[in-house]
Amino acid sequence: MGNSLSFYCLSKAEILETMTSESNMVKIGIVGAGLMGQLAHLANYATIPNCRVVALADPKPKRRQLIAQRYNIPRTYANHYQLLQDPEVEAVVVVTQRAKMGPIALDCLRAGKHVLTEKPMAATLEQAKLLVTEAHKQGVNYVIGYMKRHDEGVQLGKELLNNLLENQSLGSIIYARFHCFMGEFYCNVDGHIITDETVTSNSEEWAIAPEWIPEAKKSDYAWFLNVYSHNINLLRYLLGQTPSVDYVRFHPQYGKVAVFTFGDYSAVLEAGQFAYRGWDEVSEIYFTNGRLRLESPPGMLKNVPTRVELYKGQGDIHEVYRPQCHWTWAFRRQAEAFIEDIQQGREPIASGADAIEDIRLIEQMWQMFLTA
Repeated sequence: MGNSLSFYCLSKAEILETMTSESNMVKIGIVGAGLMGQLAHLANYATIPNCRVVALADPKPKRRQLIAQRYNIPRTYANHYQLLQDPEVEAVVVVTQRAKMGPIALDCLRAGKHVLTEKPMAATLEQAKLLVTEAHKQGVNYVIGYMKRHDEGVQLGKELLNNLLENQSLGSIIYARFHCFMGEFYCNVDGHIITDETVTSNSEEWAIAPEWIPEAKKSDYAWFLNVYSHNINLLRYLLGQTPSVDYVRFHPQYGKVAVFTFGDYSAVLEAGQFAYRGWDEVSEIYFTNGRLRLESPPGMLKNVPTRVELYKGQGDIHEVYRPQCHWTWAFRRQAEAFIEDIQQGREPIASGADAIEDIRLIEQMWQMFLTA
C-alpha cells in the first residue's frame, strides 16, 4: 500500500535473544580473584545474560585454573598486562589489593578498556585526577564500586527524597545524619575457591595516603578511606552536592565525627566500629515535618536491599510509610548497570568523575583534623 507505515513489535523473548546474541554481549576480563573478586563480582558477571567473562588474570596458577573451570572462562593470565593483550576483552573489572588497584586501572584505561574498580578509586587526589583524566581522554566508562548507589532501597529513597524536595510536602531539610559503626560485613560467606599457593606479585603500587599524612596516621587514613568513603559517597549522592567541612574529631580509634554544611542545614558523619554480629549503618534526613531513614544491610548479604522508612508528622496526623523492595542485591545491580551503561552509551551513576569529589572531601577532612 502506497505510503502506509507498518510496525513490527518484538516479543520479550526476541528482545532478550537480540541483547544476548554473541555480537551484542560485552566481553569482560576480571583482574583479581580473591573472596570479593569471586563472590561479589565474578559470580554476578558470569550469570548476566548480556555479557560474557572471557578472561581472568590472577597470580595464583592453580586458583585461576579452578575458577576458570567453575565459571567456564576460556582464557586465564598471570597478570593484567597479559590480559590487556587479549583482543576480545572490552571491559575490565579490577578487584585487587588497594595499593595495586590504581596502577592496574590506569593501564586498563590507557588500553582503551571500560573499567570498574572497587572503591576507593585512589588514595590521593592526584592519583584520582590521573585516572579520571585518562578515562576522559580514552572516551571510556570508568566506574567506582560504590554498589550502595545501585541498591534498590537507596534508589527508592533517592526518588522519594527528590519528590519531597520538589513538592515541599514535609517542609525543608533541617538536618542529615550518616552513621556507620560496621559489624560483620561478610556474613560468614563461603563458596569461593581457596588454594594454598603463595606468590609474590611485582605489580606497581601507589601510596596508600597523601605524603602530608604523618607516617603514624597513614594506615588509619587508609582504613577510613576504604570503609567510610561509602558513606561520604552516599551522603553526596542523596543530598545532591558536595558540602563544606565545619568540624572533625578523628582522635578516637573507633569513633570519628565530622560535621558538614549543606547551605541551610548541617549534616554529620559518625564513623566507627564495635563488636557486633550485625550491621549498624543508617542514613537519615530530617525535614520540618518528617524523616527519611535508610537502613543499609551488610554488603555481602545477598538479595536484601536497604530498608526504607518515611515518617510524616503534621498536626494530628502522623504516619509511617515503609515501601517494600524486591529481593535484590546491590552488587548484582551494580554489575548489571556496568554492562548496560556500556551497551547504551550511558553515563554511570558512580563514575570516577563523580567519585573524585569523595577523595577531595576526605582530604579536606583530614587536613582539618591534622591542623586543628
